[in-house]
Amino acid sequence: MLEAIGTVSQRWVGSPLARKEDQALLTGQARFIDDLSPIPGIRFAAILRSPHPHARIGRIDFARARDLPGVRGIVTGKDVADLIGPVPSVVKAPLAYYPVAIDRTRYVGEPVAVVVADTRYIAEDACDLIEVEYDVLPAVSDLRSATARDAPVIHEMAGSNVISRRNFIYGNPDAAFAAAERVFEFSYSYPRYASTPMETFGVIAHFERAPDRYTVWSNFQGPFVVQPLMAGALRVPGHRLRLITPPSSGGSFGIKQAVLSYIVLLAAVSRKTGVPVKWVEDRAEHLTASSASSDRLGTVAAAFTKDGELTGLRFKNTANMGAHVRPPEPASLYRMHAASNGCYKVPNISIDNELVVTNCTPVGLNRGYGGPQFYFALERIMDIAARGLGMDPAELRRRNFIPADVFPYRAPAGAVFDAGDYDAALSELLRIADYDELKRRRDEVRRTGGLFGIGLAAGVEPSGSNMAYVSLAQTAQDRRRADRKSGANASAVVTVDPSGQVTVRLCSTPNGQGHATVAAQIVADALGLHPNDIDVVTEIDTLTSAWSIASGNYSNRFAAIVVDAVAKCAKQVAQKIKLLAANALEAAPEEIELREGYARVRGQSNKGLPFRKAAARAHWDPAGLPDNATPGIHEAAIVSPPVLGSPDDEDRIASAVTFGFVIDLAAVEIDRKTGEIRIDKYVSVHDVGTQLNPKIVEGQVHGGFAHGLGAALFEELAYDERGNFLSGTFADYLCPTAVEVPRVEIGHVETASPVNALGAKGMGDGSSMLTPAAITNAVADALGRDDISLPLNLRRVWAFANGHEVTPRPMAAQARAERTAVGGALTGSGEVSLSAPVAEVWRRLLDPSELAAIIPGCRGLTQDDPDRYSAQVVIGVAGIRGTYHVQIEMRDKKEKSSVRLVGKAFGALGFGSGSGFVSLQPEAGGRTRLQYRYEADVGGKVAAVGQRMLGSVTRYLIAQFFHSLERRLRPAGGEGWRTWWSRLRRHGRNGGGP
Repeated sequence: MLEAIGTVSQRWVGSPLARKEDQALLTGQARFIDDLSPIPGIRFAAILRSPHPHARIGRIDFARARDLPGVRGIVTGKDVADLIGPVPSVVKAPLAYYPVAIDRTRYVGEPVAVVVADTRYIAEDACDLIEVEYDVLPAVSDLRSATARDAPVIHEMAGSNVISRRNFIYGNPDAAFAAAERVFEFSYSYPRYASTPMETFGVIAHFERAPDRYTVWSNFQGPFVVQPLMAGALRVPGHRLRLITPPSSGGSFGIKQAVLSYIVLLAAVSRKTGVPVKWVEDRAEHLTASSASSDRLGTVAAAFTKDGELTGLRFKNTANMGAHVRPPEPASLYRMHAASNGCYKVPNISIDNELVVTNCTPVGLNRGYGGPQFYFALERIMDIAARGLGMDPAELRRRNFIPADVFPYRAPAGAVFDAGDYDAALSELLRIADYDELKRRRDEVRRTGGLFGIGLAAGVEPSGSNMAYVSLAQTAQDRRRADRKSGANASAVVTVDPSGQVTVRLCSTPNGQGHATVAAQIVADALGLHPNDIDVVTEIDTLTSAWSIASGNYSNRFAAIVVDAVAKCAKQVAQKIKLLAANALEAAPEEIELREGYARVRGQSNKGLPFRKAAARAHWDPAGLPDNATPGIHEAAIVSPPVLGSPDDEDRIASAVTFGFVIDLAAVEIDRKTGEIRIDKYVSVHDVGTQLNPKIVEGQVHGGFAHGLGAALFEELAYDERGNFLSGTFADYLCPTAVEVPRVEIGHVETASPVNALGAKGMGDGSSMLTPAAITNAVADALGRDDISLPLNLRRVWAFANGHEVTPRPMAAQARAERTAVGGALTGSGEVSLSAPVAEVWRRLLDPSELAAIIPGCRGLTQDDPDRYSAQVVIGVAGIRGTYHVQIEMRDKKEKSSVRLVGKAFGALGFGSGSGFVSLQPEAGGRTRLQYRYEADVGGKVAAVGQRMLGSVTRYLIAQFFHSLERRLRPAGGEGWRTWWSRLRRHGRNGGGP
């Protein structure tokens, strides 16, 4: 098959060549979005974001921000809505999506306004000066509360938080379940998590007139199917929205698809302010508001014969879209749909899909994109069934695998599996793992009272997505009323300049995968050159590049489709070089071979022409070319796999062009005392067809495993029950590091794909999809229980191992448990002895000048009326410092005895409200015993980045308050600060902190 691209000696494809990209990356020469300054006069943007999960936007006062020197403009949601339209969605529900809040915010971190200034620092400072009045509304932060009968509706026009329901039936699942001898069912929840690339989002947007047009540089990864949607929202023709990607991108794993929202937003801001605008996201913004995978509630049921034949599957999926449905959603729910049988030959399947909106960040692409959720359900039910049937989990899977002799295999829901030998891959996995020895060790550990388990997970890895599969969210009738959609075309361009230098231009916008290296290997083989002789351009410019809606980097499409375009294009160039050389050497073109930098007559090593001279003839001597040769060498190739058609009326679709195979095994030992999981062995076997570059394949397997490990053991984007975001730093959102990632033993079984010239299948997502299920199966096996939920952190596993109740949302449940009757998330009480009589303490507590002096961080306090005060207070939490606007009211005063303080605060750090009760009692020696208790509710950035420390910070501030009060009561001396702090820690009780 490799000879089809016209080479004799295939030296490079299949070789573990070091990546061409790495020298620039390792020496700091690579250029990322933040390195670019492509036009003069760039100004810098900062985004003011909502601290509330759900609120109406009232007055926005930006007078102080506008007057700050260096501020060039402030753009609100209403300004943006006057310039652009909503970004459309395939879900036909009345949910108008704009990239900025117009009159209502629907998740923490949603953009509310954009400040443009001479520097990013000035822009950030100006954001802190903007005052927004919010009318806070009830919020729903999880699927259960969002679908409750009395749930607050997020989008009033929709009338419900459930925005789409679809039911699919393939075969006769009702008959299969009615006839089944054993039926197993499993209900589960799958958490929300995200990709965390080293480089965050970045956009440089420039609006120009005459004609109106936008040029945007961004680290957008595609798919470029959203370019027409963005152009439509910006109200310009498609060719007037020029997108340019940088030469390098610091990782993506899917999430940089969501930069589309900021492309539209910053383009509108550039138009409104009249200057080119640059914005680069910070890490807190990225964790809070960029994008996320879809969390899911689901039930899966499986029908079996008593001999273990799988005859039917039922899936019920409820998927969280977040606050808005952004393109290409709801693709995360439908990417695996056509392959909903997994790797099994089950003929009868029913699927119920439900899409729900909540007050959380909107979802989008994430590594594996819908696969981790799908395989968690399918592979858990296979292990549950194996235990129920008394069968070995490996043998149950083997019994139900699609046989090797039936490929290409059409799945019940329409996917066409191109090639595979799943049985051979399983055998290779068991060999590498020494499966019998693992089972012996498991028995030995269990005899001594230990916890040891083995888990498997197997699945197909779809690659090269059909752009039409998302339309399964529509009924067949709705699809017939719309324009037909299908396919996944890819393009490549190969040019040879007058000096004989070869340049390849791709349409795949890689984010670190090594596309340039593999493309160079393919072209080098075709032209008889060294890969170092091939320059590869990976950035896309929609004005000059060969691109289409399927262009971009997603769904592992490079090895499945793009390499076919590269191979085809290289073959066209090779044929032209052979024609030119044959003319010069007086030979037939079919006699010419391209090897080692020469075009030679086959079998006559002394009769040849250097490649560069053969190529130069097309440029330097166009009049002397053969009659069938055109001047220059600039070849383009476009491929579109014919299998990728439109959905049929029965909702069947060939959703991807290749289907690799992955099977993983995890063996774990659990420490019952701590809940720690030790991965004793992890083995992963892959069928990626032809390994184009084994070194890159191995790297992708390790990377996918690390992502899957994080999802299994650590990662969760957590919200409390009110919608406040709680995972705004890497101290709260835990990712695996090199210390936590165990050794992975990797194996390969190769079945060449017949659908492209090189026999390759897409890969890179497989382990990220299967690892959570494999580890969960191992933990379930070790614990002997099936109600296992993710992430498997220490607290959760300890509870599992020791028979304690496990809450599905630990952080939210903890917040619920610590709330008081008035609803505060932080509670505390304490007492302190002050060296002054009650009357003097009372006087100072009610004196505005005294309060201003003793309130920590107070920068000014005014008395609005006898019992109401306003103040500016500067507080720092978790390394973030900001100003709060504070309003305090004194209620229920009993002269020289007690008072209740009720207040609220808002500022750059977020918002808070609460109350505190203070009572005074005389003590001997003219002293006063002051007792206090408080309840406080906080949200916004302070909850996202510092919620672990709120209790400690609160205690610290209270201690500082009373220390300042004592110093003013007795300026000459008194107890030291450390004594005060230790006494307050001893007396105080705080439910909201560590």
